[in-house]
Amino acid sequence: MSVEAEIRTKLLDAFDPVHLDVTNESHLHSVPPGSESHFKLVIASERFEGERLLGRHRLVNKALAGELAGPVHALAIHAVTPDEWFRTAGTSPDSPLCHGGSKVDGT
Repeated sequence: MSVEAEIRTKLLDAFDPVHLDVTNESHLHSVPPGSESHFKLVIASERFEGERLLGRHRLVNKALAGELAGPVHALAIHAVTPDEWFRTAGTSPDSPLCHGGSKVDGT
């Protein structure tokens, strides 16, 4: 199973989200083609009710501990409640540009 599929499966099981989007953004970084090392995660779940941002991130990190200890180098987490998700019309911020070892600057 791909890393992306593993992430999706674990998050579906752990959070029963009303929205889940897992995007492999590895191609935006200086990694070999086909890499699965950089991901953006947008998840809306009732499990985040009453949790502050740090707590939400800790819950996601715990669910994905194996992937974060291994193949995943970077994970942009956007964890919201269902109400927050619907109030923002289902939008999330773009991931920041890669500034380390960039293909763009030749380093």
